[in-house]
Amino acid sequence: MYRIVKKEELNPTVTFMSIEAPMVAKKAEPGQFIILRVDEEGERIPLTIAGYDREQGTVDIIFQIVGGTTMKLNAKNQGDYIQDFVGPLGNKTETEGVKKACIVGGGVGCAIAYPVAKKLHELGCEVTSIVGFRNKDLVILEKEFDEASDRLFRMSDDGSWGEQGVVTAPLKAMLDAGERFDVVIAIGPVIMMKFVTLTTKPYDQKTVVSMNPIMIDGTGMCGGCRLTVNENGKRVTKFACVDGPDFDAFTVDFDEAMMRGRMYAEFEAHVRDEACNLFKAEVK
Repeated sequence: MYRIVKKEELNPTVTFMSIEAPMVAKKAEPGQFIILRVDEEGERIPLTIAGYDREQGTVDIIFQIVGGTTMKLNAKNQGDYIQDFVGPLGNKTETEGVKKACIVGGGVGCAIAYPVAKKLHELGCEVTSIVGFRNKDLVILEKEFDEASDRLFRMSDDGSWGEQGVVTAPLKAMLDAGERFDVVIAIGPVIMMKFVTLTTKPYDQKTVVSMNPIMIDGTGMCGGCRLTVNENGKRVTKFACVDGPDFDAFTVDFDEAMMRGRMYAEFEAHVRDEACNLFKAEVK
């Protein structure tokens, strides 16, 4: 059993939790993930590591309430326990030797982008961060990004926070002006990562994307995270959870990944509705 040492609502649909898991915290690195079960009857879900404290033995997770399991997890409070918390899994984001980087985060993907920006900043890298949200009510980790970045571009769809526009706008402006980075790292919705890649490719700007959005069981066994990449002119199948989650953006078939990501939408909606009805019955 793993104790929840801290819980915080970051916005109406996104929650932060710090979990007491010293063995996981000892090895955790940015880009990796854990698998948890809320209770003995719960499903296994992967969540990316949003932070860790080796001295305190805690691992941070940030999750969006989208389905039945995340609703059950969100019903837990500080001091409660969750059944299983396994990790770290996946490959860490490569940060060694990077002197200048641009981190692009979108929505809840910012929870994954932040520890990468933080680690690079701690290593002395010049970090430019571009973060985007639909509106100001959905913003998370603004202070944290500010502290971890040499430059921070704030973007929102409706202009209620920072500048109005998409995350690719300041990125393209910098590339047009002749600026180059050792790497651009994009983390967020698959459609966002696709357009970041379309923006950087004409400049041959090295770009890495994190394919966390298509993971399900986190071990490669379910096949739900299958990803097609181009290797030496051949289409090759990879698994985001064991071969990634980071990939060379120019090799990824984003359209296939988006189609795969939509396969479970109807099922998740059904489970979410069942969970809502259960919670309502318990309240009565």
